[in-house]
Amino acid sequence: MNRLRLTASLLALMTATPALAQTTPTVGVVGATVPTAQGGANGVALLRDPKDPARGVIAASAKLGGLELYGLDGQRIAAIPGGEVYAVDTRDDGPRALLAVLDRQAGRLRLFGRDHASGGTAAIDARPLLLGYSGEGICLHRSVRDGALYAFVMGREGQLDQWLLYPSADGKLDGRVVRTLRLSSEAKFCVADDASGALYVAQKAVGVWRYDADPEAEPVPVIVDINRLGHIAGEVGGLAVINGGKGADYLVAANADAGDYNVYDRSAGDRFVGAFRVQANGGAAIEGPSGLFGIRAPVGPSLPAGALLIADDRNAGASSKILSWRDIASALNLSLGQDAPTVEPSKTVLVQATMETEPVGHDGDAADDPAIWVHPTDPARSAIIATDKKGGLLVYDLSGKRLQYLADGKMNNVDLRGGFKLGGKTVTLVAASDRTRKAIGLYTIDPETRLLTSVADGVQASGLSDPYGLCLYRDRKGGIFAFISDPDGLVRQYSLTATAKGKVAAKAVRDLKFDTQTEGCVADDETGALYVAEEDAALWKLGADAKAGQARKAVARVADNPALKDDLEGVGLYAQPNGKGYLVISSQGNNSYAVFRREGDNAYVGSFAVTANGDNGVDGISETDGLDVTSASLGAGLEAGAFVAQDGRNISPPEHQNFKLVPWSAIAAKLKLE
Repeated sequence: MNRLRLTASLLALMTATPALAQTTPTVGVVGATVPTAQGGANGVALLRDPKDPARGVIAASAKLGGLELYGLDGQRIAAIPGGEVYAVDTRDDGPRALLAVLDRQAGRLRLFGRDHASGGTAAIDARPLLLGYSGEGICLHRSVRDGALYAFVMGREGQLDQWLLYPSADGKLDGRVVRTLRLSSEAKFCVADDASGALYVAQKAVGVWRYDADPEAEPVPVIVDINRLGHIAGEVGGLAVINGGKGADYLVAANADAGDYNVYDRSAGDRFVGAFRVQANGGAAIEGPSGLFGIRAPVGPSLPAGALLIADDRNAGASSKILSWRDIASALNLSLGQDAPTVEPSKTVLVQATMETEPVGHDGDAADDPAIWVHPTDPARSAIIATDKKGGLLVYDLSGKRLQYLADGKMNNVDLRGGFKLGGKTVTLVAASDRTRKAIGLYTIDPETRLLTSVADGVQASGLSDPYGLCLYRDRKGGIFAFISDPDGLVRQYSLTATAKGKVAAKAVRDLKFDTQTEGCVADDETGALYVAEEDAALWKLGADAKAGQARKAVARVADNPALKDDLEGVGLYAQPNGKGYLVISSQGNNSYAVFRREGDNAYVGSFAVTANGDNGVDGISETDGLDVTSASLGAGLEAGAFVAQDGRNISPPEHQNFKLVPWSAIAAKLKLE
């Protein structure tokens, strides 16, 4: 937990002043379902027919009675067996509504589809989606960024698993866990807002937290309200979002022990704006709120501004109640906003990885930077050389299998160049920034074994306080140089030369100074350009020649390009003939990669992100440090080259960090590149 964020949130809660008078207004129930057939009502959702909202259907979990469906008049129209059903949520899916429920009896996530036109409901889970525990609550989220559908499932021991639900070959839905979060105690209720990507979780006897629903986002919770110190009297009995757009976007929490319902303004940082009570038919209050569902769009003539549904899990006569959102907004003097607020689509295109390497051996922030080595005669036998900055260098084949691990020290960045003359042979030289010895690690790779061998002529001291970023450059005369950065903004250039003993030595030939820390860099051997990423500031272009001086030009500044969010980290070059191609840089702050033209003024052409691949189980990439890209063929499926990046959060399954590969053809197709 971020202590500063928690402290600030608590202070805001303790000093917040409700926007309303002390008297809590009362809102009447406008409809209710008949009681469930076998008792229990602990989850409710409204399936809105977009073509005819008045034909909407209420779905409620009825424990051993399965899933029950009701018309808006409250009459039961169907019951669907599903084991011991707890909790329900829904999302539109074109001509049908998707339903997700928990079967606690089987410890299983069940999926159903209800056709709006025919009213038919059928199971659509491709196989049993087993949780490993009984389950307590569920909510769905559809990502605006990529349209992916997720289910968040909660358990009694504080489990909070995020499932990716994806189409199977037979048209049903399969699923796999892509992120596992842990709470300190049980949670039963959650709700996700598709438009903003916010996930709200009610933790038992603690309070309400907000997370980012993106599985690749940093899993840092922000407190919304807290038991005893805030506006919650005890346990929360359900959560709902009513999104009418900016200025009319609200979170509702059932403050069960106090007998009222709290409302928070999501447009103002989830600020508490007031509470209301519910007056049920015949004067009786709702006895046991156990799940809420909110919808802002019209649901027939009696609900022109949407509705709030409450599952009333009372001891006798458990049912679901319907409230008009217009009535609630009027009672609290809230803006109604829009029926269907527009959501600005993301301009970042999405691709999926086809391969991931075995994890590095060390925990925490360990994997850092990859380099792609292309086999001289058999592209399919190419390899990925990568760093474990807590221990050494690794070599992987193109299936992700580890071929070698050299425990040579804290190697941070790595790069390579072919055509180096050493001991009478032409070899590929591999260099790495060695933070253990504050030196330059130097190696060659054997084309037959694909293994690295050290060729450094002793310890090649860098003279830097902490050798950090690294990239290589070969000039037109065949000379090979290394650029290594120091965290204080210094970038030092070294000439790498063969010695009479068949080893390699480094000699400093130029210093470049930047205002702040740099790491990622790449040199263009053909044009003589050097690109350096100053992490919080810009991507710079300089001359790579040792006599080029300090002159530089900003290719892109973080402050000027909305697609960039610091830190700027790894940089790679996709080189094509005649000086064409693309620069790729990792924008770590928003888990994306910006692409610029190689030629001319390096114009920005677009950004891409790497998301989870349900078919092969490879999760997305986030918080990338280092990357590499090649235009050379790497064999079948990779004829146009590949992009490889470090994954800062290897979440599915939760393992040590690793590296993931995307065919360049997929990136080029999405960004419409040449």
